[in-house]
Amino acid sequence: MIEKRDFYIDGTWVAPLTARDHHVINPTNEEPCSLISLGSEGDVDRAVAAARAAFPTWMETPLEDRVALLEKLIEIYNRRSAEMAEVITLEMGAPIDFSTNLHVAMGTLHMSTFAKVAREYVFEEPLGDHAPDSWIIREPVGVCALITPWNWPMNQVSLKVGAAIVTGNTMILKPSEESPVSAMLLAEMIHEAGFPPGVFNLVNGDGPGVGTALATHPDVDAISLTGSGRAGKAVSVNAAETLKRVHLELGGKGANLVFADADDAAVERGVRYMMINSGQSCIAPSRMIVEESAYDAAVETAGKVCETIKVGPANEPGSHIGPVVNKAQFDKIQDLIQSGIDEGARLVAGGPGRPEGMNRGFFVRPTVFADVTPDMRIAREEIFGPVLAMMKFSDEAEAVQMANDTEFGLANYIQTSDAEKLKRVSRRLRSGMVEANGVRRGAEAPFGGMKQSGNGREGGTFGMEDFLEVKVVSGWS
Repeated sequence: MIEKRDFYIDGTWVAPLTARDHHVINPTNEEPCSLISLGSEGDVDRAVAAARAAFPTWMETPLEDRVALLEKLIEIYNRRSAEMAEVITLEMGAPIDFSTNLHVAMGTLHMSTFAKVAREYVFEEPLGDHAPDSWIIREPVGVCALITPWNWPMNQVSLKVGAAIVTGNTMILKPSEESPVSAMLLAEMIHEAGFPPGVFNLVNGDGPGVGTALATHPDVDAISLTGSGRAGKAVSVNAAETLKRVHLELGGKGANLVFADADDAAVERGVRYMMINSGQSCIAPSRMIVEESAYDAAVETAGKVCETIKVGPANEPGSHIGPVVNKAQFDKIQDLIQSGIDEGARLVAGGPGRPEGMNRGFFVRPTVFADVTPDMRIAREEIFGPVLAMMKFSDEAEAVQMANDTEFGLANYIQTSDAEKLKRVSRRLRSGMVEANGVRRGAEAPFGGMKQSGNGREGGTFGMEDFLEVKVVSGWS
């Protein structure tokens, strides 16, 4: 059992003002794996005060010094990567090889990208040739509250922390209480790297407690949250009183449009991408919408591919998928699978219950439904599990209409060999990201969505700019 009750505030580990023990559950065996404390408003006050006090000096710290500290952090992070992978596997159930090769690696990628783009970024420049004495200055927002989810812990933490560091902001991180130990391990690394006290602070807690205290705090200038739509709405309401800048990266219900002229691997690629991280990704292509003439063959392929996907304990090596994060998530997924059956979708693979031979752990059978209609719950709700809903379309206009028929707008996908169709459809899809033919976004690409998938962007230059204010000074010479 890992016991980490303290919070990291003002450069040191401190006990909570009031102890509120919280067990983190290992989803592979349903046993407690770590013990933390949930914070209070008083703990938030201490962390915000430390960040506020550190801000003036950190803001004026030369960029090269901030980047050098980030690079020192990356060096420590890479040295302790095996330890980080083990913690992620323990607390959120990602198989150990997947934790090492993707979860941990994404942290390195994002932090390294911020170090690179910060050096290239123009923080001060003239407005233009027409107004050389009007100067544009991009400066940090101030004290930032960072609220991160459990499903991609280091990916989301590094996107926020890395951007805040290089732009000169101070911060308070509230990781998910479902996967807090990985964030606490990063705090140890930040301390080892030698960041000034107060620049980075960490307070564990839940949304109604620490999340609300951060969102309402008058000395917090901005809040960046990745989480559910419910959490995004609550933060927005709570932040409104002080008119904080609010950046939200919320849910998704990605459409994967498979045209008849798609390459032979398109369907298999879509099924496997859906099942990554046990389907617990906001960008998961959870609706496969296939052109009518190719639909029957696609359903057959999807079912066969799904049946090859192995499920197993997170601590075992291999390319299998692991459990979902907790009982609440398991129960939600089971309810939605049953709703698909009850509402008349055709079960092609998988179904309710745990995989054969498993009677403990939050393991879900990889599942494919066909003949799904747009009114079904599995077509409209974000399942956040390894469940694929397949539908058909007759022409390009209907494909776009079906893809856009959702409250979400995070990521969509297109499979076609027609370059002009690809461009035409991409422009019509109402989402922040579109991936075509299995080509992944570049390292500095913006990550974020439209509609109820949130606002703002993370990653690279775009992610930095969410942590910057723009100031104009006239009479500059």
